[in-house]
Amino acid sequence: MPRRIESLMLTGKAGKLECLLEEPENKEPREAFVVCHPHPLHGGTMHNKVVYRMARGLRRTGAVVLRFNYRGVNLSEGKYDEGAGELEDARTALDYLRSRYPDLPFSLAGFSFGSRIALNLGCELQTPARMLAVGLPASYAETVALGNCDVPRIFIQSTHDEFGPRAAMEAYFERLRGPKQLIWVESGDHFFAGALPEFEEAVFRSCGTI
Repeated sequence: MPRRIESLMLTGKAGKLECLLEEPENKEPREAFVVCHPHPLHGGTMHNKVVYRMARGLRRTGAVVLRFNYRGVNLSEGKYDEGAGELEDARTALDYLRSRYPDLPFSLAGFSFGSRIALNLGCELQTPARMLAVGLPASYAETVALGNCDVPRIFIQSTHDEFGPRAAMEAYFERLRGPKQLIWVESGDHFFAGALPEFEEAVFRSCGTI
């Protein structure tokens, strides 16, 4: 069975949202993931190399993955909205994915700014199967209050992440209640320089069972 790849335009609160839906290779989906990209004002899109590798690792586990561009990014309409609108964009993407695959457990993932969006939405809903937060900017004040809920959380972090260094990330992680896992990938910077294959493998291994 060849995998399904679809380009979509969803109707969000700020207008059309550009999305890419990808089913796993040669198997029926077993889980549905929305993946959120990095900060739109710093070049973040759904085609970011870390987001791409994350989506591919998740598909290898048997997940169907929906990536999307926040409002104002590429073909998505609207403009940047300080995180509040981007959270609503993620909600729109998730609502569509759940309606498309109503019988699958659903999960949320994100990289950098996108990890904050995923944690925020997931803990608000309390119903995702799990959340995958990659490159969480743990040294930022607005991150401290996020992610403290009982939804299982997996964190994957570069050993040389300039926005979530080890001390800040470990302090953040220690404060969290509930089921959680922290995985370090030896790499050169926030974008997993020199270790993208290892990063993808960490996604695959950590999300291989549900």
